[in-house]
Amino acid sequence: MAVIDERARRVITEQEIRDAAPGDTISISDSAIVTPLAADMANELGINLERAPRTTPFNKYRIALGADHGGFEAKEALKNTLENLGHEYRDFGTHSTEAVDYPDFAHVVAIAVARGDCDLGIMVDGAGIGSCMVANKVPGVRAAMCYDQASAANSREHNDANVLTLGGKLIPIDALRQIVKIWLSTRLTEDRHRKRVAKIDSIEQEYLKRR
Repeated sequence: MAVIDERARRVITEQEIRDAAPGDTISISDSAIVTPLAADMANELGINLERAPRTTPFNKYRIALGADHGGFEAKEALKNTLENLGHEYRDFGTHSTEAVDYPDFAHVVAIAVARGDCDLGIMVDGAGIGSCMVANKVPGVRAAMCYDQASAANSREHNDANVLTLGGKLIPIDALRQIVKIWLSTRLTEDRHRKRVAKIDSIEQEYLKRR
């Protein structure tokens, strides 16, 4: 019976369970998210999921923060979360609930990240979908619309997303806070994921060369 160290993972899926043998122990981070299917499969196979503390170096980020009128209130609430986590942010607006166009603000956030003025970007609109589409039009940006902690962790660990878009009208503020915390604390670490992200970037470069 083996002990498999998966403490580097933020999300434990059925794939990690399949890689273990019945009776094995999988050591996971005390903050890791275990998907329901993974938990059921581990129970059926007699695989023990053992939570263990894991020390992760803290990264302080410069964050481009933006919202339209539908995401304004959520944006304002998230400022406190970012401050408590020790990150810096630049607020690119909007600054009220007066109706505006989300592409204008998502574009500015994406440009700040693409130019290196900010390390990461967070954009909040009503649903998070439109802003994700806009941000991904900017070369160098890999925007992900996340709706829970698992998708947030996956977008960073697997896809190295550098812009997070959120639905301020669809997700409660407490859930948004947790999504942001997970997103900012997860990093791309494995070579197999780095290779796939490199392919994303190469596809982008292929089309840029045709212009």
